[in-house]
Amino acid sequence: NLVNRTASMIAKSFGEIPAPGRPEPIDTALLEAVAGGFAEVGGLIERHRQRAALGEAMRLVGEANAYVTRTEPYKLKAPEQRERLATVLHTLAQAVTDLNTMLSPFLPHSANDVDRVLGGDGTVAPMPRIEEVEDLDDGDPYPVITGDYGAGRVPIWESRPVAPGTPVAKPTPVFTKLDEDVVEAELARLREQA
Repeated sequence: NLVNRTASMIAKSFGEIPAPGRPEPIDTALLEAVAGGFAEVGGLIERHRQRAALGEAMRLVGEANAYVTRTEPYKLKAPEQRERLATVLHTLAQAVTDLNTMLSPFLPHSANDVDRVLGGDGTVAPMPRIEEVEDLDDGDPYPVITGDYGAGRVPIWESRPVAPGTPVAKPTPVFTKLDEDVVEAELARLREQA
């Protein structure tokens, strides 16, 4: 929802990532909290605490959603509020971009989709693939998850400034809400496999 709201507001109001005006303390606080997430989330991933890392990233997503609620960019419509709107939307674009990088180890396909929504080329995360290996242990083949994670293929684990002027079109949703029947059918299928 955060991605779609941010991109929709940017597309409708500017058509591109706007240049920010003078930031207010609320803007700076969000950007500092999100930037601090790189150390926290990265440290948890390094210690193989993926669930905690994902939880921390999602907590920061909650902070970005709270920022939208507090700043109410959808109400900033008057000409004299245009600079403030630009600052809020630029702040949101930066937060979403940074959060997208933090979530990319967990959702690589979606991370690339989110990057495209915000005007990127869709190469935030390298794509994993499954390969059968045969020459380990007893020789029986089994699948492993691998990918091309060489130099230049993985983004730097830090905040990268968004570029004002990057075109942002009206987005199509990256994530779709599943109907309850679909969820129940999938849970039933998984129970049968167990």
